Parts: sequence; structure tokens; C-alpha cells
Amino acid sequence: MNTSATVRTGRMGARRMARGSAAESAARAGLTARGVIYLLVGVLALQIAFGDSEHQADRGGALAEIAEKPLGAVLLWALGIGLVGMALWRLSEVVFGSVGPDGRKARKRLMAAVRCVFYSFVAYSVLSFAAGSGGSSSSDKQSKDVTARVLEAPAGQWLVGAAGVGIVVAGVWIAGRAVLRKYHDKLKLGEMSPRTRRLVDVTGVGGGAARGVVFAAAGGFAVRAAIEYEPDKAKGLDDTLRSFAETPLGPWLLVCVAAGLVLFGLFSFAMARWRRV
Repeated sequence: MNTSATVRTGRMGARRMARGSAAESAARAGLTARGVIYLLVGVLALQIAFGDSEHQADRGGALAEIAEKPLGAVLLWALGIGLVGMALWRLSEVVFGSVGPDGRKARKRLMAAVRCVFYSFVAYSVLSFAAGSGGSSSSDKQSKDVTARVLEAPAGQWLVGAAGVGIVVAGVWIAGRAVLRKYHDKLKLGEMSPRTRRLVDVTGVGGGAARGVVFAAAGGFAVRAAIEYEPDKAKGLDDTLRSFAETPLGPWLLVCVAAGLVLFGLFSFAMARWRRV
């Protein structure tokens, strides 16, 4: 009996280790892929701020930029596979729970499910682009098309407005957590030198705050589209970023936000290295 129990315990432990190793590999690949996209979007937004309006500062623009480089097709496939890894990691959090004392709570599992769906969509769009399915439409067109369809539905204005408010709240939440450095709970801080920790904090706070501001602005445009019943008022990532240059601060606000997105890309690389999974 003792031998049988020991064997069963050993097998269960081996399965947990294998599952943990697979989840860790998927998470680190996904975080790296996310970092690449944000880094490129930030660079494209900086180019727009300094007068280059030919590129679109969103996922489609980033993918097009990669495709033009040597071995671009290989890089696109690697990026798509990395994002599949991100989706699978989030799925594992739905099924088995995430790290931390409250990782198995329903709220955490629900958030993981939402992220799984989101990254599944992103991975599909990147892999479709890599497979040559005709490119990736701009985030602006997608936002306007989706908003127009929802507005035509019963209670469409309320649905679009509620979604916009939700995005605004998410943006404020993202920025607030970044400023408060809540990401420390997920990092292996003990493996970092003091200098490395300071650099990670620069990317985490600056990058997270910029990401939250972009989310909140995009949500605000969705609310405006609902109130005015005009789908064209909704903006995707590219138009949202360009709108920062139309403020009284001019292109310098866009420069700050774009630099923040670059920082968030670098922060994603740091998360890929030091995040607890």
C-alpha cells in the first residue's frame, strides 16, 4: 500500500512539474511576444509624432513592419506561436488557478478567462497575417465597424456606452496598479539587483501608466460614439494615439505616450524573465 501510494504521489508530482514547466514556457513566450508588439507600436507612434504619418501605430502596423524585415515571415510565425502560448497560459490559470494566495478565486479565474479569449483573438490575427490571408485591417476600421453593428442592435447605444465605460475603468485600473507598483507581487524581486529593480520600475510604472491612459482614451471615444450615435467617433489604437497630438500640448503628449508604450514593451520583456508563473 505504501509503495502504491508513493508511486501515485510521484506520478502526480511529475505531472504537476510538467504542467508547471509547460505553463512557464508558454507564459514567457507570450510575454515576450507582447513586448515585441508594444515596442513596435510605441516606435511607430513616435514616428507619427515626428511627422511620419504613413504608418499605422497599431498591431497591424507592427506586423507590417516585421514583415518587411529579413526573415520577417519567420518572425511573424514565432510571434503568433508566442501569443498562442500566452492564451494557453491564461487558460491554465482558468483551470488550475494562478500564482498567489487568491489565485484560485473565481474573480481571478474570470479575469484569466477574459485574457485567454483576448489573446486567442490576437494570436489568430497574427497567425492569419503570417499565413498571408490578406493582411490585417486597421484597428480604427475594426472599431468603427464593430461600433456601427452594435449601435444597430436593440439597446445598442447602452451597450456601446457600457463597453466604453468599462474600457475607461480598465484603463484607470491598469494605470493605478502600475503607479502603485502592484506588479511587484508577481515578480521574483529577490533575483534582481537593486539597479535592475529600479530599471524595471521605470518601465513598469511609465509603461503601465501610458497603457492605461491609452485604454481610458479609447473608452472615452466609445462613450462619445454612443452618446452621439455616430460610429465614426469610435477610435482604434492608431486614431487614439494620433488624437493625443491634437491636444493643446501638441505632438509632445503623443511623444510621452509613445515612449510609455516602448517602456511597456521593455517591461513585458522583464516580466518574461522574472515573472512568477
